[in-house]
Amino acid sequence: CQLAVKFYLMPQRLLRRKKKIIAVSVSDKKGERKHNVESISLKEDFGITGDAHAGSGHRQVSFLAEESIQKMQLKGLCVRPGDFAENITTKGIDLLKLKTGERLKAGNGVIFEVSQIGKVCHTRCNIYYQAGDCVMPREGIFARVLKGGTLKPGDALEVFKNEKQQE
Repeated sequence: CQLAVKFYLMPQRLLRRKKKIIAVSVSDKKGERKHNVESISLKEDFGITGDAHAGSGHRQVSFLAEESIQKMQLKGLCVRPGDFAENITTKGIDLLKLKTGERLKAGNGVIFEVSQIGKVCHTRCNIYYQAGDCVMPREGIFARVLKGGTLKPGDALEVFKNEKQQE
C-alpha cells in the first residue's frame, strides 16, 4: 500500500489541472468493495450494466473523489478506488460543492444528473469493516444516467448547467 499512498498524495496544484475519471468499478453484490474494470457501459435511466446498484432508482451510479480516498490513506488505511463501493472515482472536481439537479458530462457525451449528496448509514456495512471506515456517507454522491455510453479511466469529466439552472 506504500506505493498507492505515494501515488494518491499529489500536490493540490496538480489536482486542479485536469478534471477526469481515474477509475471505474463494479460489483456483483451491494455492500461490497467494487473491482476496477477497463470500462463501463451506462444505460439511460438504469446505470451501469453488470453492477449490483443498477436499476430505475435515483442512486444508479455513485461517485467518490480521489481526494476523499487520500484522506483515508492518511489515516493509515490501505484503500484504493472502488474500495468504498463507488462506481466512478474522480479527480479534480469538488463533489461536495455540487447540488442535486446539477449535471456532469463525461467522456464522449455521457450525462449524469446529481440525485443525492452523501447517504445515511443506519448500520455499519461490509465496507466499514473491510476498510476500517467509510467515507462514502460523508463525501460520496449519487446520480441518475440521463444519456448513456461508455466510460473508462482517463475520460474527461465536467460540471455543466442545464437550461433550468441557467435561468
